Amino acid sequence: GWGDELAQGLKITVLLALCTLPFGLALGLLIALAKNSGERSLVIAANIYTTIFRGLPELLTLFIVYYGGQIALQKLVNLFSDTYVEVNSFVAGMIALGLVFSAFSSETFLSAFRGIPTGQPEAGKALGLSSFQRFRLIVLPQLVRLALPGLSNLWLVLLKETSLVSIIALDDLIRKTNIAVGNTKEPLLFYSVACGIYLVVALISSKGLSAIEMKVNRGQERI
Repeated sequence: GWGDELAQGLKITVLLALCTLPFGLALGLLIALAKNSGERSLVIAANIYTTIFRGLPELLTLFIVYYGGQIALQKLVNLFSDTYVEVNSFVAGMIALGLVFSAFSSETFLSAFRGIPTGQPEAGKALGLSSFQRFRLIVLPQLVRLALPGLSNLWLVLLKETSLVSIIALDDLIRKTNIAVGNTKEPLLFYSVACGIYLVVALISSKGLSAIEMKVNRGQERI
């Protein structure tokens, strides 16, 4: 009778990963742009950011965002009223995982930037294209193609890291599994089921990402 609960936990897990992905990708791209800009202050700031969030354990980052965000938000609200506020565990998990994901994805984007011949944007500039047009029409399509394999791996890592949010009381798949184990005293059964679910989700993701990669790379010469 625990199928519905596990299905609900799976829904939260997948939803958290899907909400974290665009946030992490957008932030990672901005960090990569900062590193690739050549502006010393931006490069230093971006390097500090990636060093911190690539070096900290994901669980510690989650605690800092959840509990630190709670304290900071409460102090801000106390400036105007005595209302008690509580940080949503889903939002805290999304932000924490997104920060870590962005730190790693920025390196993937940066490598992709360096794989694009510098002569192509310069040719676009010679044709009278604006900076935004050069990025949208010349750089971005190649950036996606070059970065996709690395980002695919990071997506699979993100799916696994969503299990950490169970520790801040978000009803994801792992938390629902733990509740089932506590009630039935059958850890091997339910943890095996959770393993199977994660493997199925990872397999589906891999198939989908492979299809996207083939579509993006069509017309490209294979070596």
